[in-house]
Amino acid sequence: MGGEPGGHFGRREAKLREARPLLLVVDADPERLERCETELERGFGVDYRVRGELTTAAALSCLQLAHDLQHRVAVVMVDNALPDDERAEILAASRTLHPDARRALLIEWGAWATRSTAAAILSAMSVGDINYYVLKPWIAQDELFHRTVAEFVQEWSRYEVANLREVVVIASDHSVRGQAVRSLLARNGIPSAFRLSGSVPANAVLEWIGEPDPGDSVLVWMPAVGGTVLRDPTDVEIAEAWGVSTTLDDGEDSFDLLVIGAGPGGLAAAVYASSEGLRTLVVEREAIGGQAGTSSLIRNYLGFSRGIRGSELAQRGYQQAWVFGAHFVLMRSIERLERRDGHFVAEIGDVGQVTARAVILATGVAYRRLDVPALEQLMGTGVYYGASVSEAHGLTDRDACVVGGGNSAGQAVLHLARYCKLVTLVIRGKDLVASMSKYLIDAIDAAPNVVVRSWSEVVGGGGDGRLQWVTLRDRTSGGEERLDVDGLFVMIGAVPGTQWLPDEVGRDERGFVLTGSDAAADPGWAEDRPPQPYETTMPGVFAIGDVRSGSVKRVASAVGEGSVVVSQVHTHLRVSEDA
Repeated sequence: MGGEPGGHFGRREAKLREARPLLLVVDADPERLERCETELERGFGVDYRVRGELTTAAALSCLQLAHDLQHRVAVVMVDNALPDDERAEILAASRTLHPDARRALLIEWGAWATRSTAAAILSAMSVGDINYYVLKPWIAQDELFHRTVAEFVQEWSRYEVANLREVVVIASDHSVRGQAVRSLLARNGIPSAFRLSGSVPANAVLEWIGEPDPGDSVLVWMPAVGGTVLRDPTDVEIAEAWGVSTTLDDGEDSFDLLVIGAGPGGLAAAVYASSEGLRTLVVEREAIGGQAGTSSLIRNYLGFSRGIRGSELAQRGYQQAWVFGAHFVLMRSIERLERRDGHFVAEIGDVGQVTARAVILATGVAYRRLDVPALEQLMGTGVYYGASVSEAHGLTDRDACVVGGGNSAGQAVLHLARYCKLVTLVIRGKDLVASMSKYLIDAIDAAPNVVVRSWSEVVGGGGDGRLQWVTLRDRTSGGEERLDVDGLFVMIGAVPGTQWLPDEVGRDERGFVLTGSDAAADPGWAEDRPPQPYETTMPGVFAIGDVRSGSVKRVASAVGEGSVVVSQVHTHLRVSEDA
């Protein structure tokens, strides 16, 4: 059931892959191409093949041959100085023939001074042509070049399915449970690889661990954790086998702070609270990271210029909080919360009761989905849920589509219209009058590059590695039409999921939690002092992030609220002690 995964099994895997993965660099300048090749050979030549090409035709031929021979391509770097059409052709071929390869533009030092270079990079990133840019090496042993390429290689290695990963899932391609397990692992930032039942890679794993093919079931192997094998495991069994806590030790039932939800806001609160000496418990019913954890790439978070996967950002926050001493119980729900004798008592499903002196609600929201599988697979590469339209700049002179009839959809349309060639707003009803403010409707009517498609819905879409088109259906006639777009922004509402909260916690008409001045104006606030900015109508219970009424739906704002609210928790605890 175990064994050294890097030994005999590793050699079997090598036979399946044979040739070393390829690092391809394309530059029309022979001198600069040679310098790139030399630096790549120096840093990666042992484990990777390095290939440099001077022309577009040669690069395309190389990519096609690698595809025909089933050789893996890890990184493709293309000189930004190539003509636009040639550069686009190479990147398109790379994306189609080798979708797992990391793609980058090669940029000269100093090129960042030109707006055209920045615009080219942002545009290519927004539509999924590249992952980021690489500064060309300007001296021998250019360690910045080595480090940048190494990061690309690491990203490719982590998500390239043929590589042996810390967790291996074997299931049939139509297994609903198999897909759920893969999603669970991805959302929790657990590095994994999927092997299709009956395939050569799957059979190699099964032979090595001495297991039969799971058939319609699911088999999970954890070579990095003692070679553990799980057959048709539950989510809790997977988490516990990986070493993630889903329960509490005996006697661990009293805390200073209970944080409900492990999204960016909850994790930030846990980091600051635990680092400041508060005994902190975080309870999360699904996956670390919340909605942000499902994002394939967050590009507008400060400090991550190349962007960062939501699951990776969440894992970093989780590890920070854990090191500071925060306790976590994952894949469990709070079933009841009540105030008793100056403390809060929470009932955790399948765990039991815990007490806390203060509570932070960071449960986030669930965005309503289109439930179109083809589009779900393109999230982050042209398909976006929620109110963020940070991709607008990158869609300059391209076409975009917005789904939704509320004010957030209207604001998104007008923002996109500043950059896009054409913006199509898709609504299910007759018009916008009933759901959108008049000033937005007037602005949309006046915009020359905005088209409103009423009585319509998005029922399909696709593209080669990124969104290239959607299918619109006329709800009156049933007719369908293909619409070429580069970005789809879905804003059809969010559900806060706060129905389980006690009545003492005031909410607005949509179920979002009232805090601060809104809480003070609610009849439920009975204290002779005003509530603190993030305090709810139930003194000692605070709300941050998307679940809070009037919040800004951004990762950064949730993290900011999570850090700020801890000082308010300290104030509450101090006042409670003095009372």
